[in-house]
Amino acid sequence: MTGTSTTTSGERERAAGNEAADRPGGEHPEHPEPPEQQEHREHREQQDAPAAIGRRVKRLRKERELTQRQLAEPAYTAAYVSTLEAGRVRPSEAALRHIAERLGVDHEELATGRPTHIATALRMQLADAQRVLAVEDATDARAAYEQIRGRAEEYGLTQEHAAALVGLGECALETGELPEALIRFEAADRMLADEPLPARARAVRGRSVAHYLAGELRYSCYLLESAIDELNTSGLHDPGALLQLYTASIAPYMDMGAHARAAQAAELALALVPQVSDPALVAAMHRTVARTLIAEGRAEAAQASLARATELYQQLQIRTELAHCHWMRGYVCAQHDDLVRAEAELRTAHSMLVSKRAALYVSQVEVELADVLRRRGKPAEAAELLESLLVGLQAGRGALHAGGAHRLLGLIAQEAGDTESAERHYATALSVLEQTGAAGDLADICRLLGDLMRGEGRTEAALNAYRTGLGHRAEPGTTTLGPAPARPPFAPWA
Repeated sequence: MTGTSTTTSGERERAAGNEAADRPGGEHPEHPEPPEQQEHREHREQQDAPAAIGRRVKRLRKERELTQRQLAEPAYTAAYVSTLEAGRVRPSEAALRHIAERLGVDHEELATGRPTHIATALRMQLADAQRVLAVEDATDARAAYEQIRGRAEEYGLTQEHAAALVGLGECALETGELPEALIRFEAADRMLADEPLPARARAVRGRSVAHYLAGELRYSCYLLESAIDELNTSGLHDPGALLQLYTASIAPYMDMGAHARAAQAAELALALVPQVSDPALVAAMHRTVARTLIAEGRAEAAQASLARATELYQQLQIRTELAHCHWMRGYVCAQHDDLVRAEAELRTAHSMLVSKRAALYVSQVEVELADVLRRRGKPAEAAELLESLLVGLQAGRGALHAGGAHRLLGLIAQEAGDTESAERHYATALSVLEQTGAAGDLADICRLLGDLMRGEGRTEAALNAYRTGLGHRAEPGTTTLGPAPARPPFAPWA
């Protein structure tokens, strides 16, 4: 297993190819206060300003048909209330409490302009919006999150505003709008910059998933490893935050060929489960860890993990994630040549994701389904499915499964004797995947391309393809990443 060590954020950024400096949400020390934070600070200052307080006092006094003298007595004078209403003086804490009591309003509402319990109400609305996203349509959830975001912004509620932005990012992930998702997650992360890292974990996870789905595996890992290091070395132990981050790191690790790191992340995630009460986080962990178990040849353990995830998602009625369980189960069946069952599971996942209009995930399942169809002797149906999904993929999203689609089209063409078309698809797959750093997939494409060229007698070209593939697999389990993140300063498995 890969050894553990700590590293500075600067070292991680260099290991990530200096990509962070070029990202919209990257670390930019020359901008100490991002626009969102500045707007919130200015909003709070405006709401707390004497003029704003004075206007609220005057409006509420008139609504209650009180004179300035009636409002002021017995502790203050009418002249003081007049001065306060004109915004020429900032009322003391005692004066605010007296006036709030006379007006019959909460002290905080008078001081800040926020209605009583507005934060609690918005948090309840956030929970409702999350349920809508889980069970119904991302479009409906987006509308709910937008409304919450607007109200939170109006009252300067940073935590609720950031949570609404993360929700909007998750809606965009589901519909495959990766640039929009990144904008939302990055805005939330910046907004929470002064908060402890556990409060930012969901936004960081969202950013990493969006980069991963866009094919930027190395940067996805950089974001997660930096956050994990900060949590583990600063003493900010938060099991829920760590579970989110470890779970999110497994997929990019696996696709980069860093199987040892993926296994280590799975081990640590499993150890954290007894300390986590959120069933959605636990279910996500079980679903994702199944992938490492499959890679280790532990099919029964993977099926058990998927069964536990499915049970939890059924209880929570989270349809998109339940579809992912069917998808992963289909993959397990395909790995063991149970192609009939694999097709059934993948078609179930596909149907569920289509009904949720989860476009990007639909494309991913279609790649798996097309592979099963090809292996079942249905190449025409498989090719039609792949060509259709490639037409729907926009630039900058779904690079991994675009590469997978071209790989399968190459295999279908080669099996039909059309070597020219096969080579074209393999070359396209290689070009797409080289941008992602998906070591295992790259090595496989180079092998296929080399075998094709060797079969045509193009020995030198075949050797070049094989050498390229060997370059990607020269050190099994390693990547271009820096040192692995530090282990937690505790032993959760003890």
